[in-house]
Amino acid sequence: MLFNFITDHLLTWIVFLPILGMGAILFLPKDKPNLIRWTSAFFTFLSFLVSLQLCWSFNRAEAGLQFVEKMAWIPTFNIHYYVGCDGLSITMILLTTLLSFLCIFASWGIKEGVKGYFLMFLLLEAGMLGVFVSLDFFLFYIFWELMLLPMYFLIGIWGGPKKEYAAIKFFLYTLFGSVLMLIVMLSFYFYSEPHTFDLIELAKPGILKVKDLNIFGIALSVVDFKKVLFILLFIGFAIKVPVFPFHTWLPLAHVEAPTPISVILAGVLLKMGAYGLLRISFPILPQETYWFSYALAILGLINIIYGAFCAMAQLTLPQEKGGNDWKKLIAYSSINHMGYVLLGMAVFTTEGINGAVFQMFNHGLTTAMLFLLVGVVYDRVHHRRLDGFGRELFTLVPLSVLILLFGVYPMPVLNLMKASLDSLLTLLQAS
Repeated sequence: MLFNFITDHLLTWIVFLPILGMGAILFLPKDKPNLIRWTSAFFTFLSFLVSLQLCWSFNRAEAGLQFVEKMAWIPTFNIHYYVGCDGLSITMILLTTLLSFLCIFASWGIKEGVKGYFLMFLLLEAGMLGVFVSLDFFLFYIFWELMLLPMYFLIGIWGGPKKEYAAIKFFLYTLFGSVLMLIVMLSFYFYSEPHTFDLIELAKPGILKVKDLNIFGIALSVVDFKKVLFILLFIGFAIKVPVFPFHTWLPLAHVEAPTPISVILAGVLLKMGAYGLLRISFPILPQETYWFSYALAILGLINIIYGAFCAMAQLTLPQEKGGNDWKKLIAYSSINHMGYVLLGMAVFTTEGINGAVFQMFNHGLTTAMLFLLVGVVYDRVHHRRLDGFGRELFTLVPLSVLILLFGVYPMPVLNLMKASLDSLLTLLQAS
């Protein structure tokens, strides 16, 4: 019976296991840091195991939502606890649980405020997972905001020399996007008949009964008003992606955040903006999305070129001018990679969307590997200057350099390994 209860509520277990971990850590003495660390690792590992079970049980031949759970939460406003997953969300769930588990061990070096750090980290994981499973806009928004505070404290308390500035900048950018998202969410609710926050219902044709409006003396037709809603929602998600010119919080946050938090920032949080566009903007406002597709493609192209040049600039700019930083180089490369995601989404085809989701998952893995390696190297050489390595890096950490090459050039390395294995097999057969 217990097994059936778990399998019938897999998504709820995935989201709330980190919350249970927080409850366990609250009762642990703060002078037992190793016990706190292992408890955090245990609960993140449980979430990862449940996500593997979710992937194993997921029917890939069946389109649509699976593992759906729905119950009334605030009936007065037609708000439900409504969760489910499809091919888009299950990919992000697996990525989140995997990176969260790895980042717990990458956080082993945290020496001060251990209890507070792991409490905030588990709360952050719960918020991220909640976003990827929510099918009610109000619930989605609650989990979206739930991430803001733990990330603010994780950067602002355990970050680098400019941690306060980086944390406040991240907070203000995210708060601005959240306000715009709140405006759109309430507009969807009040202009839907019947009033609902249900994302599946809102995506049905004709449910939004928008009328001609007059706002501050400006006359807006139904078409124009929907375009305004799309742009407001797009900006809210674009800040998280981040899309140029809403990207300026990202490099500083990456540089100042502890290494595990940089991994979560690049590996998961950037994907949430693109996920929001695919989960909410595209299905609810399809005509407005198509209208904006050329602009989205242009913004994606700007991200690709701008992010690449900014990453290359780290090789030439002196440190006093904000260059020569390995972490910042990877941060700008993330802007470049997310540009390809935007470009795939802008194509507005099945292949383009699949490619965008595939790139989101791949980038989450490779950028996590690179940031973790930066942290490993920094612990050994105590700097991140790109001009301060050279041959000494391979001398000090040869295995890390090989892993770094795989993180930067996965396909050439895999092809080289395959070619070497083929050659070895040929020699063995010849002998």
